[in-house]
Amino acid sequence: MRGLQFELESGQQRRVSKAQERLKDAAGSVHAAAFVNVGDTIQVDHEAGFLRGHGTQVVNGELLATVCGIVERVNKLVSVRPLRAKYNPETGDVVVGRITEVAPKRWKVDVNCRQDAQLMLSAVNLPGGIQRRRTAVDELNMRSLYEENDIISAEVQSLYQDGSLHLHTRSLKYGKLENGQLVTVAPYLIKRLKQHFHHLKQYGVDLILGCNGYVWIAAPSESGKSSVSETPMDLSNDHGSEMSSKRSTTLIPSAQEDGKRDLSDDDKVRDSITRELRERICRLANAVRVLAALGLLIFVESIIDTYEVSLSWDTAVKDMLAAEFCIKIVEREAEHRDKKELAI
Repeated sequence: MRGLQFELESGQQRRVSKAQERLKDAAGSVHAAAFVNVGDTIQVDHEAGFLRGHGTQVVNGELLATVCGIVERVNKLVSVRPLRAKYNPETGDVVVGRITEVAPKRWKVDVNCRQDAQLMLSAVNLPGGIQRRRTAVDELNMRSLYEENDIISAEVQSLYQDGSLHLHTRSLKYGKLENGQLVTVAPYLIKRLKQHFHHLKQYGVDLILGCNGYVWIAAPSESGKSSVSETPMDLSNDHGSEMSSKRSTTLIPSAQEDGKRDLSDDDKVRDSITRELRERICRLANAVRVLAALGLLIFVESIIDTYEVSLSWDTAVKDMLAAEFCIKIVEREAEHRDKKELAI
């Protein structure tokens, strides 16, 4: 169980082993033959020919794996997808990141990649959506938009051969994220979907599933409600968590506008977050942590299902990270896959 550390009793160890055996042969599981270690020979058709992909190398006429992972075949192309790796960005990916540096005409953003991404000053909206060239005044006011340690949502705009990537926040749904909790998981556990922004109406919570493995769970803001898609599903009818505050689409203000701000606005927003809402946010965050620790795919339905199960079992928020709850989730997943196999 990755990410969570606890000792298992002998009875719990037997239950986990039994559930793992059931999961190996259940429907939807990857066959054991698809897993390879470094140096393992990958069986290919030498007569028909093959193309060597990432994670492989030809030695003495044999195709060997250079990383631990899963063998993937697309026509004649054979590659190995690593089980654990840094985020591999693609153009159009929705990401959640942390500002690490404010540089001239750009921000550097940690997006769980091999190197920090860059968000150019020209790639953000100006106040009122005005289209014009950025001036020296805009550059001087960059910190009024984003500063170090701010959490933001953005989209991958372009990739370069040296591995660097550029982001943009030209849509109102992107911007600074506040009033929420950041959970870090392995990027390969995030299921790529058409929509990564979700408003869980039944809980009154916004959810952003970053393709880079950063999951943001927060209280909805007035400015962000229209830009987040509603997820109207009600199933009842770390490493890396950070508390910060509401999504804001406020753009670079002038010095006069900045001086007119009401400093009590942030306090009012924080006071509006009730204890019940904080508990729902923490329960959803723990549901994500449990799924990540068990190596299960993370998407809206799986998060809501784990959330509802914790309520039906009368599990306290803090007890969701205990060994017993994780074991019960594994057993439940094995049972569901067994039923799916029988249905097939």
